[in-house]
Amino acid sequence: MEIELFSQQFFVALFSIIILDLVLAGDNAVVIAMAANRLPERLRNRAIYVGTAGAIIIRLIMTFFAVHLLTVPYLQALGGLVLLPIAVKLMRPSSKEGHVDAADTFAGAVKTIIIADAAMGVDNVIAIAGASHGDFLLVVLGLIISIPIVVGGSQLIGKLMDKYPVLIVIGAAILGWTGGTMIIHDHTIGPMILGFSPQAETLVPAALAGIVCTIGGRGQRSK
Repeated sequence: MEIELFSQQFFVALFSIIILDLVLAGDNAVVIAMAANRLPERLRNRAIYVGTAGAIIIRLIMTFFAVHLLTVPYLQALGGLVLLPIAVKLMRPSSKEGHVDAADTFAGAVKTIIIADAAMGVDNVIAIAGASHGDFLLVVLGLIISIPIVVGGSQLIGKLMDKYPVLIVIGAAILGWTGGTMIIHDHTIGPMILGFSPQAETLVPAALAGIVCTIGGRGQRSK
């Protein structure tokens, strides 16, 4: 699915990608902060910048392959289904603290940041690949805009989400919508669903966004 450059759909998709990058980067921001925690302040900032640059390169490579893999029959629909439990989990308070061993050397901190970000970024990659509708330029622009915010405000992001829970709800809804869109745009399953109802192109993503927020909201109240 091609998106016309600088069209309304382009900016809507870009906004979705930026929101997803920020919401899903919460744990990654903690990793960045913890990995370089033992270093002197002068080296700490340098390790964060270099490590994050490396993480961005790895993330772009992963997303590039994900964008192309999603053209395989059924794989895009499967990716959409994978996003749904991730979206629900996003709305539920975490019961565990992330654990990352702080490194004692500059190289060790950089290595930890890159490896941990790659390991934790699978859900991000699937989500961003789906939200981009196969447009890699959108992926790059989203990262360019959101990554500096993550690096410069790793603690601020967490505080904002605590203060404004609606940000998490918006992120979860976008994930649910993206999951539904990926299912509808699957080259094999999509035409079958649209054959029953052309309106499914909007109804399915909207329904899944609503279901995600409903289930996630119940999980929040039960805590």
